[in-house]
Amino acid sequence: MARTRKMTRIFKEIKNDIRVALERDPAARNWIEVVLCYAGVHAIWNHRIAHWLWNNKLKLLARWIAQLSRFFTGIEIHPGAVIGKGFFIDHGMGVVIGETSIIGKNVTMYHGVTLGGVSLQKGKRHPTIEDEVVIGAGAQVLGAITIGSCSRIGANAVVVKDVPPDSVVVGVPGRVVRKEHVDMHIPDLAHNQLPDMVTQQLMNLTRRLEKLEKKSMSRTETFNDEIG
Repeated sequence: MARTRKMTRIFKEIKNDIRVALERDPAARNWIEVVLCYAGVHAIWNHRIAHWLWNNKLKLLARWIAQLSRFFTGIEIHPGAVIGKGFFIDHGMGVVIGETSIIGKNVTMYHGVTLGGVSLQKGKRHPTIEDEVVIGAGAQVLGAITIGSCSRIGANAVVVKDVPPDSVVVGVPGRVVRKEHVDMHIPDLAHNQLPDMVTQQLMNLTRRLEKLEKKSMSRTETFNDEIG
């Protein structure tokens, strides 16, 4: 009876993983394609096995399963990482998730993302990602920090500090540029709507230079009038 319940739970989780992939990737046409072709889904399935082995003190075997998964999927998830339901890795190549990472429910992650550490300490040294977060391609989230629920991390951002819930983070180092509640039931990073921090800084510098030039010209004219 217990074995039957366990098998039912496993199949329910697999079915949910397939459903999540179909919902979050418009390129996914049917469940067969997801099962056969989605490395991110394969990596999550492999991690569940490795994580169970890790928790049951079969750590070497867990690492071996994780290594095989890395070889076949291009995604490295340490078997010690804790991952919630509804996790989806889109494309996936180059994703690294460290040992003490904690990932909440319904998190979406794109290729090239790192959840890494900044310390050689044995304790908690990797990020905690709360529910409904979307992390864009190439983003680096480093250290024992917390990314608040319903936040979005822009592509190639480097985040080394805590991020409040409902935030949008872009840039190097990552900066919170917007705080707003986003309905993440349909996760969409909306890169076309994220602010360009470099352009904004250049525009700010240009405006400051224009003000300085106007002041300088005004003082020059005043000086010329006085000596004229």
